[in-house]
Amino acid sequence: MSRRFSWVIALLVVLVSGALMGLLGGGDSSSQSPVAVPADSESARADAARAALPGGDQVPAILVVTRTDSAPLGPADLAAVDGARDRMLAAAQSGPAGPPVQVSDDRQAAVATVPMSSDLSGFDLTDTVTELRGAATDGLPEGLQAQVTGGPAFGADIANSFSGANFTLLAVTAAVVALLLIITYRSPVLWLVPLLVIGFADRVAAVIGSAVAEALGMSPDGSTSGITSVLVFGAGTNYALLLISRYREELGRTDSHSDAIDTAVRRAGPAIIASNATVVLALLTLLFASSPSTRSLGVQAAAGLVVAAVFVLLVLPPALAVFGRKLFWPFIPAVGDQPLTDSGVWHRIAAAVARRPARVAIVSIGGLALLCTGILGTPVGLSQTEQFRVEAESVRGFDTLAAHFPSGLTDPTRVIATSDRSAEVQRAITATPGVVSAFPAGAEADGRSQWSVVLEAEPASDEAFDTIDALRESVHQADPEALVGGSDATARDAAAAAGHDRAVVIPAILVVVLIVLYVLLRSALAPLVLVGVTVLSSVAALGLGGWASVHLFGFPALDNTAPLFAFLFLVALGVDYTIFLVTRAREETPGHGTRDGIVRAVSATGAVISSAGIVLAAVFCVLGVLPLIVLTQVGIIVGLGILLDTFLVRTVIIPALFTLIGPKIWWPALRQETRSDA
Repeated sequence: MSRRFSWVIALLVVLVSGALMGLLGGGDSSSQSPVAVPADSESARADAARAALPGGDQVPAILVVTRTDSAPLGPADLAAVDGARDRMLAAAQSGPAGPPVQVSDDRQAAVATVPMSSDLSGFDLTDTVTELRGAATDGLPEGLQAQVTGGPAFGADIANSFSGANFTLLAVTAAVVALLLIITYRSPVLWLVPLLVIGFADRVAAVIGSAVAEALGMSPDGSTSGITSVLVFGAGTNYALLLISRYREELGRTDSHSDAIDTAVRRAGPAIIASNATVVLALLTLLFASSPSTRSLGVQAAAGLVVAAVFVLLVLPPALAVFGRKLFWPFIPAVGDQPLTDSGVWHRIAAAVARRPARVAIVSIGGLALLCTGILGTPVGLSQTEQFRVEAESVRGFDTLAAHFPSGLTDPTRVIATSDRSAEVQRAITATPGVVSAFPAGAEADGRSQWSVVLEAEPASDEAFDTIDALRESVHQADPEALVGGSDATARDAAAAAGHDRAVVIPAILVVVLIVLYVLLRSALAPLVLVGVTVLSSVAALGLGGWASVHLFGFPALDNTAPLFAFLFLVALGVDYTIFLVTRAREETPGHGTRDGIVRAVSATGAVISSAGIVLAAVFCVLGVLPLIVLTQVGIIVGLGILLDTFLVRTVIIPALFTLIGPKIWWPALRQETRSDA
């Protein structure tokens, strides 16, 4: 490709990207809350059916008032609670108030409900809940504390917690990448070129990814936007590191920096395209998931990584070529420099592994197997109040309610059934173990009636899930068209959806990765070995990261979606490094044999893979700046897993196994071997 033509292509990519950003806009997807329950789940269908009943177009915000000195509430305090509820009703512009103010048995807390429109979401929901909280506290006598909780408040706090968080994520990610690039290149200017290219690609990817997801009827939200940004920065930086590493290597062979960048693109381009295709196809397996947020993440992140690869392959090379070899100042590569394949610390490590491959493989694989056991004792499943890593008023209010009122009183389970079977359904509900009380809620409509059911178990606990399962079985026997919904039912369906997604998506990921490696390597054995080691490393990271999340960081459990996301990223991104390594080994093997070929490949790619691994691990750890525990957990697990993958799997285990197996590892793709394998 001529230099002028490459510049034309780069400018065209930038101009088209800018036009798309202007046309599509940013949208408010980053302010939306995650949607974990599929539309065809029973809880979602119950919500839809409830919307058709009188008052179904409204959801309750819950006001809970206590004294700051924990003293019982007096008549004046209860009058103040009535006033606070009236101000909230005026702010919400809702219909008549719900049940009268209820006072706890210990008279230390009072609770009232305020109906809100169920159509509110994103910024509108956040603004409305903020107004309600302001109305509740405005004029409240000294010594009283008001908290607003309930479903709308939880949704608003999740959305509000992402307000500015993605900007913080972007800033911290860019700072981390910049620092690591400066350390990697030891140049005051070189790091700026890839960082600016990838930073622009990230903004383009954010807009295009959200637009594609919305066009397909999906639900982009703050968490999927944040993960997509991390993936674009992490993978984009990895591609840039591989390209620039090969560019630097070629500068040691030719005086022409233009020839060097052209050769680097030709040599590194196929590996970048193959690794990008692997991750993109692995992400698209999320379309088999049932959770709306998970499906949206697959589309957003896949689109984002395609954008990252386009920018690295088409925009970065001409940008590097503008400055020539001076861009590497003060460590400018010179023609005749000793190649990485024959020297350096990575060459010494690879040679040492090749001398004792059996011992190295046994010890390393045994260590990974030991780490895998950590997953056995790691609990999975967070309740609604355990989702936040930051302080949230909805959580504090919920805890206050739980301390003074029976569990489930203010957030009951809802049963909707055919009106002409009301008597049978009522008996089925009250006969279900774990149900405290059940009473009709509101008038019937369209031949359906609704019951408000209070459960004995703690919200979103295993006992609550067992009660929901038993309640559904009971009411379905009384009325096959009956539906059980509410917060506990939604949490139960979310856990079931996560289990379904793990069972379906994880095998699909492995099939996709195997197919890509078979197409790329055309070897019968190598893809199986590589995927097997990658899976072992990923499970070891889940064990280590899960144990650390619970026992070191103090989280109550892993979120339901954390294992799937972590496994996906570890396998797909781990195969990235595998492709970088084995494509170089395949290039070196015909001339040097399997043993020396893998040693030379580790020598040549060790620096770039270790740098890329450190960058990617650090970038994933940056997910901890976002407010949801699940994202912090994914960051911990993937960060640890990438470090294991970088410094143990790619540097030690794969070279040891390739040396042990010998030329058969490449059969039938490479038939000609040199005498070094003899």
